[in-house]
Amino acid sequence: MYLVKRIDQEIEKRSLLKHPFYQMWSEGRLDLEALQGYAKEYFHLVKAVPSMVEKIAAHSSNESIITNLQEEREHIEPWIKFAGALGVSRKELEQYEVAQKTRDSVNKLLSLASVFDEGVATMYAYEAEIPKISQNKLEGLAKYYDITSYDATEYQRIHTTVDVKHAAVWRSILEQLQSTRHEDVFNASVSSLVAQNMLLDAVCEKYVRCM
Repeated sequence: MYLVKRIDQEIEKRSLLKHPFYQMWSEGRLDLEALQGYAKEYFHLVKAVPSMVEKIAAHSSNESIITNLQEEREHIEPWIKFAGALGVSRKELEQYEVAQKTRDSVNKLLSLASVFDEGVATMYAYEAEIPKISQNKLEGLAKYYDITSYDATEYQRIHTTVDVKHAAVWRSILEQLQSTRHEDVFNASVSSLVAQNMLLDAVCEKYVRCM
């Protein structure tokens, strides 16, 4: 429990909701181009998440992890629909060349997922806050951008609930780890949070100047 508490404190400390990009989103200060840029950059991570979970699943027979993996694979299409609602075509999304900082961020997360314990911590640090983030984004889309269609909001609506379940799976595993692994696993969670924030940095640098 102490390990999870430390990670939770770090998630709060490095919360993505404190990042300037998401603060601007919640305040309605992003233009359409910024939202489109975000959709294109973040898609690189959306595509990678199933691979991250697959790396973790390769070291375990835990059925809950397999279920998480199956669900993550199903989340790519709703993101494509979200981008389409913003005016970004599937072709543009798939052919888009992401910023190097975005590439570095995703590569770091993939690397962290290669070791089971560290991968679990990486995914917990990624998914624990997503329900809150997704709700925040939904409210901003509706209030400031009048974006409420099913296609535009499906991805965010899914993640207001499904990642509660996913995070619980990772949390349960973390609670059972031997204390000798705690420091390495905690450090992996910090690296995960740093990488996630770096992706938003990339969007800011390319589309918003919000730093």
